[in-house]
Amino acid sequence: MVNILRWVERHSLPVSAWEDPETVDQVLRAIDTRLHGKQAAAWSRKRNRRILNVVMKHAARRRILRANPLPKGKETTAVTKTTNAVDKRSLLNPEQAAAILDWIRRRPRGGRRLHAFFATLYYCGPRPEEAVAVRVEDVTLPHPDAEDQWCELLFHTATPEVGKQWTDTGEIHEQRDLKGRAEGETRTVPGHPALTRILRQHILDEHLQPGDLLFRGETGGILAGSVIRRAWRSARQAVLPSHVFASPTGRRVYDKRNTRLTKWLNDGIPPTQVAEWAGNSVAVLLATAVRRRSAA
Repeated sequence: MVNILRWVERHSLPVSAWEDPETVDQVLRAIDTRLHGKQAAAWSRKRNRRILNVVMKHAARRRILRANPLPKGKETTAVTKTTNAVDKRSLLNPEQAAAILDWIRRRPRGGRRLHAFFATLYYCGPRPEEAVAVRVEDVTLPHPDAEDQWCELLFHTATPEVGKQWTDTGEIHEQRDLKGRAEGETRTVPGHPALTRILRQHILDEHLQPGDLLFRGETGGILAGSVIRRAWRSARQAVLPSHVFASPTGRRVYDKRNTRLTKWLNDGIPPTQVAEWAGNSVAVLLATAVRRRSAA
């Protein structure tokens, strides 16, 4: 570690370099650019500039710098304008969603298990990292003979993939509370009768017990993101015409969530209710739903 710090010290410019406007411009160009020379994504540029601004403000407060050297005004943010709105081209229509789900169901290796997972994304709209954390005891299924065949899923944990080097346990996934929610907060989401049939059969086929993960990988652990993404891409390629496959339509697994939120809104469900099911605030939902309301 000492050697590393010494190397950084030898190869770093003095703080006084920030008083040179040309140096500041060079740094801003660098953080806006990827290693291959192309411009970084808008969100990355905005995030990088925010981080740098925090560092400069801290240096000014500690009197390491006389003032924050970063430029102020509209020109500093004009190139990094972003939008939260979902591109309506990414949304799946019912026929496309049904065809993809059916192809995944017939997939020879783990098809039925993955079919249940993707059906849950489509009918309940959770984030993928929330769906992989669901356990059998979090699912409330009606009696097979009940007139009302709607089910309920309880979401209370998220297990995003962050990489072994970033977790205390050395595991790829890290267990967290729901995104944007207080510690220990949960939410319950209704599931269509079609999902009820799928999950009931899935639990029987997999011989799952209440404490088991609802969607397990081949070795019994958390369903890996690489498996999910590979299956989804293969299904899109097999089902969609080539020009649609090359388009944004359903390109990301996350687009199934966006498709569900869109359908709820288009079905006339109040935004407050959709936001509760989605685990968003109404403000965030409406900000991202600007294009969704016109989507089929």
